[in-house]
Amino acid sequence: VAGDARRRQSTNTPTLSPPPTPQVAEDSPMVQASKRQRQRYVTKVGKCQVNLGNIQDKKRFLSDIFTTIVDLKYRWFLFVFMMCYIITWLVFGFIYFFDAWVRGDVGHQGDPEWRACIENVDGFVSALLLSVESQRTIGYGSRMVTANCAEGVILLMAQSIVGSMIDAMMVGCMFVKISRPKKRAQTLIFSKNCVISRRDEKLCLMFRVGDLRESHMVDAKIRAKLIKSRQTAEGEFIPLEQSELNLGYDTGEDRLFLVEPQIICHVINRHSPFWDMSAESLRREQFEIIIILEGIVEATGMTCQARTSYTEDEILWGYRFEPCMSLEKGAFQVDYSRFEMTFEVQTPAASAKELHELKELEQQEHSTLSLYWDHLLQPCVLPGPSEDVLVGMSVPGSVAEGIRDEPPEQELPA
Repeated sequence: VAGDARRRQSTNTPTLSPPPTPQVAEDSPMVQASKRQRQRYVTKVGKCQVNLGNIQDKKRFLSDIFTTIVDLKYRWFLFVFMMCYIITWLVFGFIYFFDAWVRGDVGHQGDPEWRACIENVDGFVSALLLSVESQRTIGYGSRMVTANCAEGVILLMAQSIVGSMIDAMMVGCMFVKISRPKKRAQTLIFSKNCVISRRDEKLCLMFRVGDLRESHMVDAKIRAKLIKSRQTAEGEFIPLEQSELNLGYDTGEDRLFLVEPQIICHVINRHSPFWDMSAESLRREQFEIIIILEGIVEATGMTCQARTSYTEDEILWGYRFEPCMSLEKGAFQVDYSRFEMTFEVQTPAASAKELHELKELEQQEHSTLSLYWDHLLQPCVLPGPSEDVLVGMSVPGSVAEGIRDEPPEQELPA
């Protein structure tokens, strides 16, 4: 009975299909999180995320040893700085000790009749102290090289020359590394997001830059690169292709007088790579915009470069930056707390190409309607014979002349 009941229940119960797999929307947090996890080409602070490997000919770095030392990190730079002095002190100390030991100066300490080449050197430690005192020109007076041997004088001259060369190179490297304008780029700031909105009836991509120091950048220039992989018509895949974004190079707007925060604008026209991009297609794209700001540091005269990047999820469609300048007490005041603030504006979600085609269609319709109304408003003028034609018609000459030469009737006085 239980088996029959189960069979009846199975026949009467409708078969349940497995639930459909939920589709994740493109603008969901999961997709946005996956986009944020992808590798950036340049970080927000301007560091390039490109590692060079499998370099076979590494001796090229030794040919430019000055730049190689300057490019080292500070811990390795200080290590090389100290080791250059320590190694030279040890090497020349060992040579001093070997010379004193060969000549017998070590075994004749305290002998007034012995003509020593190097005085008061009784071991390696005392020879090391002589090397340090000679190279650093300390000269305490107890240990010294005498004129009783020529090799001691030559050795002292060689150590002085080598020490001067090390001083010149290491001090020069230290000065260049400390005064490098990399830290100046820390006071050049960029907005965290790009915005897309209409300006002067054109769709524009905009971001904001600012300088936190009162000593301004001289001859500041800005440019932008689009990093995007693509496949050619022949099937060739080009990874991370770089294309230029026009920031006003032809009009000079890319040269900045960076006294207050500036909003940099890229007009999306037919020459822009964003010509076909709409608000919907922006969510499906994968690209990165690299911003490069260059200028001369006013204090040092060195060229400084600041970089940042924007990915597609850091572009806000239909937003605009809030003003951050005001006039207070006879001077312009910049409020950097409003540097990142944006507000939403009414912006069409269509691409710049679609807006351009729609505008052209409206202009064509307007011109057609204007021609139609002009044709309707013209007065109906029927062509007829002129006065000369009427005169030349078959009318007697006297009558025609009388009609033409008859004076006008004069009005009689009342």
